[in-house]
Amino acid sequence: MDPRHPYALFLHRVQRPARYVGGEHGEIRKDWNEVDARICLAFPDAYEIGMSHLGYRILYALLNSDPRILAERCYAPWDDLERELRARDEPLRSLESWRALREFDVVGFSLQYELTFTNVLLMLDLGGIPLRAESRGEDDPLVVFGGPVATHAEAMSPFADCMLIGDGEERAPQMVLAWVEGRRAGLSRAERLRRLAGIEGVYVPSLYSVALEPKTGLLVVDRPLVPEAPLPIRRTFVPRLDDYPFPAVGPVASTETTFDRVSIEIARGCTEGCRFCQAGMIYRPVRERSPTAIVETIERALAEGGYDEASLTSLSTADYSAIAPLVREVVRRFAPQGVALGVSSLRAYGLPESVLDDMACTRATGLTFAPEAGTQRMRDVINKNVTEAQLLETAERVFSRGWSRMKLYFMIGLPTERDEDVLGIIETGRRALEVGRRILGRGRAHVTVSVSTHVPKPHTPFQWCAMDRPETIARKQALLREAARGTGLELRLHGCDGSVLEGVLARGDRRLADVIERAYRAGARFDSWEERLRLETWREAFAAHGIDPLERLRTWPIDARLPWGHVDVGLEDGFLAREYRRALAGRLSPPCGKVAGAFLHPTRLEEAIAETRRLVCYDCGIACDLQAMREDRIEHLRSLPQVAQHPRREARASARSERRPYAGVDQGPRLRLRLRHTKLGRAAYQSHLDLVRLLPRMLRRAGLAPTWTEGYRPRPRMSFGPALPLGVCSLAELVDVEIVDIGLDPDAIRERLDATGSEGIRWTGARRLAPHEPAIGRIVGAAEWVAGVPRVLLPSGAPRSSTCWEWIEARARGALRVRREVSGGLGRWIDVGAQLESVEPGAGGEQLAQAGLVGAFWPVRFRTKIGAQGGVRPAEVIEALLGLPAAEAMAVPIVRTALLATSADRAVCAFDATARDLDAANAPAATTVQA
Repeated sequence: MDPRHPYALFLHRVQRPARYVGGEHGEIRKDWNEVDARICLAFPDAYEIGMSHLGYRILYALLNSDPRILAERCYAPWDDLERELRARDEPLRSLESWRALREFDVVGFSLQYELTFTNVLLMLDLGGIPLRAESRGEDDPLVVFGGPVATHAEAMSPFADCMLIGDGEERAPQMVLAWVEGRRAGLSRAERLRRLAGIEGVYVPSLYSVALEPKTGLLVVDRPLVPEAPLPIRRTFVPRLDDYPFPAVGPVASTETTFDRVSIEIARGCTEGCRFCQAGMIYRPVRERSPTAIVETIERALAEGGYDEASLTSLSTADYSAIAPLVREVVRRFAPQGVALGVSSLRAYGLPESVLDDMACTRATGLTFAPEAGTQRMRDVINKNVTEAQLLETAERVFSRGWSRMKLYFMIGLPTERDEDVLGIIETGRRALEVGRRILGRGRAHVTVSVSTHVPKPHTPFQWCAMDRPETIARKQALLREAARGTGLELRLHGCDGSVLEGVLARGDRRLADVIERAYRAGARFDSWEERLRLETWREAFAAHGIDPLERLRTWPIDARLPWGHVDVGLEDGFLAREYRRALAGRLSPPCGKVAGAFLHPTRLEEAIAETRRLVCYDCGIACDLQAMREDRIEHLRSLPQVAQHPRREARASARSERRPYAGVDQGPRLRLRLRHTKLGRAAYQSHLDLVRLLPRMLRRAGLAPTWTEGYRPRPRMSFGPALPLGVCSLAELVDVEIVDIGLDPDAIRERLDATGSEGIRWTGARRLAPHEPAIGRIVGAAEWVAGVPRVLLPSGAPRSSTCWEWIEARARGALRVRREVSGGLGRWIDVGAQLESVEPGAGGEQLAQAGLVGAFWPVRFRTKIGAQGGVRPAEVIEALLGLPAAEAMAVPIVRTALLATSADRAVCAFDATARDLDAANAPAATTVQA
């Protein structure tokens, strides 16, 4: 049986096939038949985005921690894989068990962004699940939507069986188990949905009627149709985050992702009350993880994941009550290991200087702040408690510590905005750049001004506001471009088309479901990617259903019922309206949970204990226990070493400004090794560049520290053999590494690496290299391969017997040429015969078996040259020998069995080759086999 992936015959035709096969380190795989419930966590965006999402990681670990539940993953397929699946009527499958989505009991979608709606339909469609809830039968999976957008997803309600509103840690397992228990009890699908509606936070759209709201012309949820369905649907939330520890381990992405590091959620919720921010409203109250739990999680994640960068994340990380001692402890523990620290969502004011001092010790090259608006009037409107003086003071602190880059986020299209407010964005950025130039000198300080368009989101004080029309946004962007000329600022403007569509979908009612489905069927995919958004497709879909999208973006009466009014996110009635009125009057509201007039929590234990002034309550209806909040903060400070006096800032600034961090640094005694490993199964779909990125993580997981180059962008010291084409297996890949010598012999190092548990990668050899021994790339001159040719692919003119090999040998003695096509419709002829050293039909069956390729294969062993100009691809050899079309030749399983070091008159195994074996000076230069 061929153990390859069900997509194996066409994965070579898609970009980044590692997105779809799983097998990452940290992946959880359970026996399908040994659990009660099976859920596929479906993320409606590309693998690179989904693998970076914290909530997705939390649910994956949480659900799999229950022995009754199996949780697997699936991501939206890129258009190249979609074409292949549709052409073969092949379903979309999970990464872990390669099961079709329709085989799961539950399929749960995380809705993080309105512009992923069409991707949800794509995944349902390819997964074999009816798009509409009303079309699903008794045996179809339960389709659940969750995430922040589920609080206002009426436009998607016809596609959902139910939605989970709020935090999912407690309710998600309960809901999954209730669904399968109802099926086993013989309940119908309708009866099971009614039972789910009784779980707190679960909204079942089919159990509610809708009515037209005359003040807006939109459909709103009117009343429940069954007694089990509550109205309103109250969100569920986790009071204590430490009751659900953040997962330290999880799948380590096998290809590069958006945020390729270990990120830790240190708090949920926000104290600031920015009026445009939905997350700040729906995730109240603020809940913090304990500092000791955070540090322990980082330590485990670095050790078990092999990362070299950690990030502390929350909606407002600077407002974490113990941020200063926490950052100090993280830096103290992990900076000596070369770990970089990132701190997200920093405020542009009141940032403790100790935090900047500690972060200056890490490898981060810049900091990001979000003033949001360019004038004080606009910052007051949106309740952004920051002044320009505070922003410039922060710039002074940042640049004086040697940082050379600062990024500032702004928005246009805010309520009551004027042209002077728009131009104030550039003026604010220019003044920050002036500070940097004064401190670092002209040409060394860089300020990026990034400007997006405000979308009035549900459950915020601005939910009743009109959104700027596209022509108004375009005019304001033109103002920014003109004002930025000659300032030295790097201005980044985000396209407004996606923002306008986002606003329409966010404020949509159930009638938009027809528009979404029509746009999907017309080809709308990955609308959140600016280069993929097909606005004309959406215009046609709106027109086909008689809907004016811009009409959905007008101002709405405060007393009108809204399409999301049936969802209770915990805010008291009237709170958002009060804040809306305060915004129009330009009046600030104080941050909650802090002492009046204070921007920071006390950063030292004695200060926190001595502080007796009353904490401000925002009166939002959450009813926070302010005394418990104060006590928790004191306990957090008590659990960490207190911030001591920092060394002189000048010394830290000097360290920060050093652009070659390892220049002249003693990294310890060094050990050069040549390592041999396999690349089989799912690992065969990892690209060469993926392996270059993953190997340092494997070394760190094994407790081995790579040494670093001393240039401006340090890299681990590694040298790889010729790259494998994607999908080709190998029994003998070679790589040279240099590590810090900790006294282990090569075989002990090999055993450590082999214990890291990377699927498909087994470490089969390690030997010490002499100081002047040439790198692997300089000595490899040939490779041996074995192809397993399926009998059905043997040429029709070839006899189906042993004489077939004679036929192949005869072809090998002739002129062998194939045409290599490249992008852009160009191509060139490849002289396969000139690079083919030998062919042995019938040989290599044992090596195919070692690679796990067992079945009706005819083995063909061959050797190819690898020269300074590159080498022939192994599939091209098969194409030439068998006269196959290129597409069929690419689908033939091939194994690389050896890399050979060559000189003028001999070839030996490159793993064992030494300077005594070969005259390295005459060896070919390093080469790469193109995938």
